[in-house]
Amino acid sequence: MPPGILTIAADKATLSPANTGFMLICSALVMIMTPGLAFFYGGMVRVKSVLNMLMMSFISLGIVTILWVLYGFGLAFGKDNGGVIGWDSAFAGMGHIGLTQLWGTTSIPVYVFAVFQLMFAVITPALISGALADRVKFTAWALFIALWVTIVYFPVAHWVWADGGWLFKLGVIDFAGGTAVHINAGAAALGVILVVGKRIGFKKDPMRPHSLPLVMLGAGLLWFGWFGFNAGSWLNNDDGVAAVAFVNTQVATAAAMLGWLAYEKIRHGSFTTLGAASGAVAGLVAITPACGAVSPLGAIAIGVIAGVLCAMAVGLKYKFGYDDSLDVVGVHLVGGVIGSLLIGIFATGGVQSDAKGLLYGGGFAQLGKQTVGVVCVLLYSLVVSYVLAKAIDLVMGFRVGEDEEIAGVDQAAHAETAYDFAGAGGGTAARKTTPLGETPTKKVDA
Repeated sequence: MPPGILTIAADKATLSPANTGFMLICSALVMIMTPGLAFFYGGMVRVKSVLNMLMMSFISLGIVTILWVLYGFGLAFGKDNGGVIGWDSAFAGMGHIGLTQLWGTTSIPVYVFAVFQLMFAVITPALISGALADRVKFTAWALFIALWVTIVYFPVAHWVWADGGWLFKLGVIDFAGGTAVHINAGAAALGVILVVGKRIGFKKDPMRPHSLPLVMLGAGLLWFGWFGFNAGSWLNNDDGVAAVAFVNTQVATAAAMLGWLAYEKIRHGSFTTLGAASGAVAGLVAITPACGAVSPLGAIAIGVIAGVLCAMAVGLKYKFGYDDSLDVVGVHLVGGVIGSLLIGIFATGGVQSDAKGLLYGGGFAQLGKQTVGVVCVLLYSLVVSYVLAKAIDLVMGFRVGEDEEIAGVDQAAHAETAYDFAGAGGGTAARKTTPLGETPTKKVDA
């Protein structure tokens, strides 16, 4: 939510059925992004780990929802304590909130704001899971989610979006989650993979996506849901700002996809479906903090820059030797940094606030504020996530055993497989057996 959102409305706001309905729809759109992320990630892993990858996203819907009701909403958006954390006993358990009690000076109920913000809290730890594909214990991952949202996400959300949060008061612009969601998740992913280590066969064995159609389906659901993610973050539909955010979301995503594909063609000689999907997500990430601060032309610039730089960044894991399985660092951390910093360049001062970037006569002031937000969230999330992962690893082990990793986490953690190949048909190839005395052909690892 952008700085100033709680003060722009009339002093005596009244409940708006239109805005309430708009925000409920946006909340549902953000919710569908988590299953969309599951498909996006699930298609990119090998067959033997598809279900585990899906579940690593899906379980966040269960864990974070309950924690949000019990205390998460209060910590993130309760009464401010020193700009660092919030608390309000009325929000604990959500049992003392009036049906028509309004959120601040907005025209939507507290319950509606709470459920909208809940969906952000759900998807943020799910984003981290892509960096850990194929190799972590499901129980350890579930515990990490619970600890991480409590110690990292809830405080950072307060810093960035709560009325008294220190980054909010500093004037850092984060319309819908460049720092609180994407940099936060990307830095956490880097911290955890430094503890967990590389997959067996990293840089040696082929680890290609098993289902590019699933990847494209997931990217499409993310793109669709992102309109609620961004446009809904203005919390109303009265003044045209949400419409600008909606347009910028579409424009930057399209530009980033084209930028990624152009880089891919020049660098590797092909336009790939994985590149199209990844470029679109890079654009969505980069425009998230900036969609209420820039013009559509600025959104094109942000999209192209993010598409090219994120495409370049995904290869850094091979250069530096960290195993970011599905490029969470390369897309979400790098994309979040790009979008957050470019506000200081392209902010027009004519949409969500009067803050102007360098190209619009604002000097370096806003860029300096954005840099503070980026650096502080990145370092906090990286360090604390590393410590949490290390503690879990020491207590219960974060990683599955070598045999389980080779066989596939699906069977070890869930006792299931994603596809029933045995029931696929009874053709000649399916019935063919190895002649007596011959050595069976070695099965290629899926």
